Amino acid sequence: MGDVMVLVHTGISIALIVLLIMGARLNAVIALLAGSIYLGLAAGLGFTGTTEALATGFGDIMAEVGLIIAMGVLIGSLLASMGTLENIVDRLLALFTPKQLPYAAGLTLTVFFPVIYGDVLLVLMAPIVRSLAPRLGPGGLAKMCTALAIGINVGLVFVVPGAAAIAIAGLLGVPLGTMLFAGLLLALPTAVLTMLVYNQLLRFGLWNPEKDELVGLGDVEADSSADDPEAGRTGTHGDAGTTSGAQTMSGEATTGGAAASDAAVATRAPLRISLLPIVVAVLLVAAGVVADMVGAGEGVLGFVGDPVIAIFAALVLAYLLAWRTLGRTRADDAIGTGFRESGIVLIITGAGGSLAAVIGQTGLEDILGGYFSAGAFAPLLIAWGVAAILQIALGSATVAIITAGGILAPIMSTLDVPTVLVALVASSGALFGMQLNSNFFWIFQPLLRLTTLGTLKTLTLPMCIASVISLGLIMLASLVV
Repeated sequence: MGDVMVLVHTGISIALIVLLIMGARLNAVIALLAGSIYLGLAAGLGFTGTTEALATGFGDIMAEVGLIIAMGVLIGSLLASMGTLENIVDRLLALFTPKQLPYAAGLTLTVFFPVIYGDVLLVLMAPIVRSLAPRLGPGGLAKMCTALAIGINVGLVFVVPGAAAIAIAGLLGVPLGTMLFAGLLLALPTAVLTMLVYNQLLRFGLWNPEKDELVGLGDVEADSSADDPEAGRTGTHGDAGTTSGAQTMSGEATTGGAAASDAAVATRAPLRISLLPIVVAVLLVAAGVVADMVGAGEGVLGFVGDPVIAIFAALVLAYLLAWRTLGRTRADDAIGTGFRESGIVLIITGAGGSLAAVIGQTGLEDILGGYFSAGAFAPLLIAWGVAAILQIALGSATVAIITAGGILAPIMSTLDVPTVLVALVASSGALFGMQLNSNFFWIFQPLLRLTTLGTLKTLTLPMCIASVISLGLIMLASLVV
């Protein structure tokens, strides 16, 4: 099949998925698999090749992140059961105004947490984001989800030791120290400016809670907290923080409700203790990154720093803390809740992996490489365009950056610009168009209880804004470097 037809069928498959989800309102898993099957058959993979790609893609992504996601959801459930989220909410509200919260969260994630894999960080942060959102008033969920998306992805592609930043630096021969310094200088203004632009869009009516947010069983407490700001400060998980409607009918009932609230607070583990699982995970993964950088990745430090081992250690610690704080029964109940919540996340993630595998089998990377490697346009725009198109087509910022690096590396000697700017601009392009064929998209959507349209507004749109803003900043830098 001709190269042009592969591009056409890839575009049709993405459009089909969009129409099935947003037009026909089909389940995302069904739409993803339908689009994948169409592309496989239309691109000439055949019946056997298509089914093999579907199964292989599902299995590969599960092998890569499935266990991490499942354990991360369990940790989140255990921390929630101990009141950790409420403690964090209280602390952040004491330090920042609601207007400042998204900026504080986004910048903190961008600068300090690229060491954690994006999927892991998303799983750990999603419950906190949902707890904070009602405190920000109208559009609060949109603001906090966008801050989370920016913090994770901008850090991933620009800031060492983000996996994508390290990958492009290695491929193009940029010293890690240079990449770290230049990446920070670019990431900070990109994150701030993106949130400023996005907040302006919210003022013009971008967000519609009825169409953009999902309300499920787990959102009842959050809705109550939104109506009563103090409600979220008592236990919203477990029995201790609940009171019956009859209790509010008399003075005795009011006293009983206060006692229940006090009991909920009393069962919370101190914040410095309940956050230990996250701290342990961060430190172990950071140790693993350092071990890889110094060539000790095969040793004990590399083993304990592997994300699977690090998250498992955090899970064991979280369970033991919950057991000691709440008792074994409630700790086991939290584990059960986590298993139920992780199921849909894993299935959707696997379906996204199937789509990515089918796209990979069509040879799209080689086709795009042939178009761009001999291009004669402005070098920085070429690098940005390569990564942006690969992101749109392949659905992974890291894969897009690595592929773009492979395309650009052979022609670096012909590009009359500093190599670090090419690395940064490729990273910038890899932020553009993060959409339905992205595994991150389908983890982001259910964890934050958004509709597909809501996810497009809080993930795809902000990432496009961040990509364009960072491109503009890089072009300005190229005038003086």
